[in-house]
Amino acid sequence: MSTVDTQPVPPLADGLEPTLPTLDRLGSTVPPDLDAQSVATEWIHTFSQHISANNIVGIVSLFAEDGWWRDLLALTWDFRTFHGVVKIKKFLEDQLPVMKPSPFKLKDASLLQPYSDLAWLVGSFDFETEVGIGSGIFRLVPTSSGTWKAYTMFTNLEDLKGFPEKVGSLRNPLPNHGKWTSERERERSMVDGDPAVLIIGGGQCGLAVAARLKYLGVSALVVERKDRVGNNWRDRYEALCLHDPVACCHMPYLPFPSTWPVFTPAMKLAGWLEYYAEAMELNVWTSTTATHVDQKDGKWIVKVNKQDGSERIFHVDHVVLAIGWHAGVPHVPTFPGQEEFHGQILHSTQHRSARDHLGKKVIVVGSATSAHDIAADYVDHGVDVTLVQRNSTYVMSTAEGSRLGVGTLYREGGIPADAADRLSSSMPILLQKEANKRTAAAIAEADKALLQGLRKVGFKYNMGIDDSGVMHLVYLRGGGYYLDVGACQKIIDGEVKLKNDSEIESFTRTGLKFANGSSLDADVVLLATGYESSESAIKKFVSPEIASKMSPIWKLTPEGELRGVWRWLGVPNLWVGMGNLVMCRFHSKHLALQIKAIQEGIYSKRYAA
Repeated sequence: MSTVDTQPVPPLADGLEPTLPTLDRLGSTVPPDLDAQSVATEWIHTFSQHISANNIVGIVSLFAEDGWWRDLLALTWDFRTFHGVVKIKKFLEDQLPVMKPSPFKLKDASLLQPYSDLAWLVGSFDFETEVGIGSGIFRLVPTSSGTWKAYTMFTNLEDLKGFPEKVGSLRNPLPNHGKWTSERERERSMVDGDPAVLIIGGGQCGLAVAARLKYLGVSALVVERKDRVGNNWRDRYEALCLHDPVACCHMPYLPFPSTWPVFTPAMKLAGWLEYYAEAMELNVWTSTTATHVDQKDGKWIVKVNKQDGSERIFHVDHVVLAIGWHAGVPHVPTFPGQEEFHGQILHSTQHRSARDHLGKKVIVVGSATSAHDIAADYVDHGVDVTLVQRNSTYVMSTAEGSRLGVGTLYREGGIPADAADRLSSSMPILLQKEANKRTAAAIAEADKALLQGLRKVGFKYNMGIDDSGVMHLVYLRGGGYYLDVGACQKIIDGEVKLKNDSEIESFTRTGLKFANGSSLDADVVLLATGYESSESAIKKFVSPEIASKMSPIWKLTPEGELRGVWRWLGVPNLWVGMGNLVMCRFHSKHLALQIKAIQEGIYSKRYAA
């Protein structure tokens, strides 16, 4: 095992270190006869009284000194996390008079004890502000005095008053005899005028945002440069398969059927996204490329080119950039001597199938998800393949990772995915990291035989950033991990050969030469080296002036929130959405609610203190 290769975590905004509230640290115990419902009811009753009276001191007295409050739009119109009573007090002083939340109404409460030394009473509640309907989750911990105090508070904007989603009993109740096809074509063609929102990118993110907007009554058009919806998955290597289980991957409004496989093949997901766009009646133009985005007189001017050579200029209120986590721009490192190599050099984005290289020797450079998937596919087709590992990799099996990690929230027969999203998000990201350290250790113990096998053959693995497992790698690197679905055993068994004892020095005519003097022959060198950051791709659309105002994208703020994604980007009415299916499902509604609130004139000032 080795340390993870990553950039430093940003300094904390408050100077308080995130720490789990263990019973030892609190100097407390949990009474064996605890009535969780009564404790939660009494706490939230007192809390609500203080809210009604605008008694900030009283509210703060109900929190642990190093407690947390995370708000997603409900009280800040932003994604914010406040750590410690000093920060919480300032936030409440500023925002309670502005947002005017109603008393919080308890829904349910229960005691959870994930570890013998860690226990908290988890309660959920509803509330309202002047313009919104909110929900929330709190975690109370016992103190040495016997009282219970809030360690985490989560408030989330669910809906806007007077503007509910047109779903369920609110959907269109009227029959449509013979007009639906022509009406849909007219809507999709935009012959009656420009939409309010133009979404660039027709993957899971763009479609999820479009669906949320449609059922909030906001007109939107998705422009997708590929010729079919789903081709962002369909055009990748055949062996690609989701490593997240199906229970956490549902799209908004339309979950996968109960017959769906646990791990979705990319080609199957591509078909589902195409079906989703049609079933949800989304307006999508395929074979359409946005070439320029600019702002004038309060409108966004977006120029698009269609495959037939025609051009249209849209004047819209909002632009959503949904061009992908890494914007599809491959990171292609160069090495000395590449021009001398007599074989083929390609990036993983150019690879389709192991069948293309039958009977050849292949080197795969990289050791994260794509490298493992592709190397395993080569073995399955009898191709001689060597994995060149340049950096250590976090590894966990999907079986144990699902059982001990994501599967504790997202599982068949468990709570609905939307409820799991809220519960997962109710813990601040920096505190999640501390909890994830324990989860990662438990997964590693369950994966002990697998990791010992990898160590024995010299594979370099790590436990994630500060031993916190996979999620902080997602937040800070967007990669550097492999969720094992079988490739690790192929490495252990020697079916996938491993080379990681020296850095690549150069290409030769017949392969690669390494700094220690060793070499490998190959007919094909495949670079599974990931993608460039999305910022560079996004800034190709906009002017330098607009780009200079944009927030950095991805990684974490000092508060522990993702930068510039699903929220304020620094430029009014310009938005970025990206992430996996879980993020797209949950945060697409947050983005749509912000747009709807602006359109209806009820979006108040974003809290920026």
